[in-house]
Amino acid sequence: MAPGEPSKNEVVAANLREAADILAAQRANPFRIRAYRLAAERIATLDVPVNEVLALRGVEGLRALPGIGAGIAAAIAELIRTGRWCQLERLRGAHDPEQLFRSIPGVGPSLARQIHERLDIDSLEALESAAHDGRLAAVPGIGSRRVAMIRAQLATLLGRRRSRKATEPSVDALLDVDQEYRRRAAAGGLARIAPRRFNPAGMRWLPILHTERGDWRFTVLFSNTAMAHQLGRTRDWVVIYFHTDGEAEGQRTVVAETKGPLAGRRVVRGREPECERYYAAVTAVDDPAYPWVHHQDSGRRIAR
Repeated sequence: MAPGEPSKNEVVAANLREAADILAAQRANPFRIRAYRLAAERIATLDVPVNEVLALRGVEGLRALPGIGAGIAAAIAELIRTGRWCQLERLRGAHDPEQLFRSIPGVGPSLARQIHERLDIDSLEALESAAHDGRLAAVPGIGSRRVAMIRAQLATLLGRRRSRKATEPSVDALLDVDQEYRRRAAAGGLARIAPRRFNPAGMRWLPILHTERGDWRFTVLFSNTAMAHQLGRTRDWVVIYFHTDGEAEGQRTVVAETKGPLAGRRVVRGREPECERYYAAVTAVDDPAYPWVHHQDSGRRIAR
């Protein structure tokens, strides 16, 4: 460490405090905010370098520190290994997924743009999921050898290998979160951030929602991709980031389907068969005055 340069503990603690401050301004769960503040103090007063804890004992070593849960441990590991924390950049509105993907050896500007635009993903964890569930292989220009190479690079960067497909929230939960976000955004009841991308005037136009369903925590925003802007879908495509206090995390995009049997329905991209089964259990209320339909299994009312 160069003279006058902040220690790794100070850098990590500062990032955790900033996340807590932003979440407080965006009216997130107070317990989540408090967890970040406590973790920041724990790291700031730690008597050993936090990067050495990670190097010697891995993420489990971070989780063993007092006041550091699984989610925060993963965030600290990402920050130490990559020099970035995607979640914080997302909260700031400063996240640049294409630049992040270009940090992977063998992924150039064109391929990084293809991955981001076609898969609607913006984190290394989401890219890792796509590399294992077949979505990455469907991107033009990516063959099986390149998928294998990207998997290996991500395993090194993220410090783990997947032994099973990560769990995700149910389609019911994702559609419910999508509905809450669009309703509250339309009512003007959400905090707004100023995304750096496609926003030369620096306007705070992008609503952000933090919400929970059971053990799942969600951060939700309208899509701010080049394709969403070109097609005029920035108020239709909804990107939902999710995680638990354990290892499960990822993201999905919900859109209004324009063709096929689900035309006119809100659909979770990549989980269309589940959406078909979900809507098969939906029955319309007889009275057309009702602006909702009823789902037989969940009992939830769904906006028409």
